[in-house]
Formats: sequence, C-alpha cells, structure tokens
Amino acid sequence: MASIKCACVVALLCLVVATAPTAHAITCGQVTSSLTSCIPFLTKGGDVPPPCCTGVKSLNAAAKTTPDRQAVCNCLKSAAASISGFNANNAAVLPGKCGVTIPYKISTSTNCANIKF
Repeated sequence: MASIKCACVVALLCLVVATAPTAHAITCGQVTSSLTSCIPFLTKGGDVPPPCCTGVKSLNAAAKTTPDRQAVCNCLKSAAASISGFNANNAAVLPGKCGVTIPYKISTSTNCANIKF
C-alpha cells in the first residue's frame, strides 16, 4: 500500500513539473524555424515570401510577455549576426511588410533588456 501511495506522489510531482510554465516559453529554435524562410529577403530584399510573413505573425502572436519578447529579441540578434549578407534595412522593414508592429528594431545593436510588453 505504501508503494502505491509513493508511486502516486511521484506521478503527481512529475505532472506538476511537466506542466509548470517556463521563464521563456519561446526558444531560439522556434525563432529560427519561424523565420528561416525570411533569409532571402533579409539578405537580398525583393518580395517577402508568404511563409516568411506567416512565421513573423505566429512568432509575434506567441511572444505575449516581456520575457518572451526579450528572448525573441536576443534570438533575432544572434541570428542576424550569423547570417552572411544580413541587411539591417531589410530586417527593419520586414515586420511592417508582414503587417506586424513590434516594439523594437531588428538589429544587432538592439538592447533587448529595454523591451517591455
């Protein structure tokens, strides 16, 4: 009987830990996968691919808290720094071209700690 109670307690603890919210619900992997289709626009300009805007919109909708927005900003900065031929002007206009407003400029020099929701 004691082993059954112990197993129930362990199962309950596992359930609580598995469903507890994390400090940053959005990961850099999610940011990268959402915006991979934007790389041609970010480097060469031209037309924004529809999947790019889909990713921009879904990422914006997912970033509901200040920590989420700061995490996305930091991921964007890292990604921008790693893209060969990254054009900051193209990045700055991308949200608007997709019909999205964000509270900061996508740039390698953005101070993400200042972003608030």
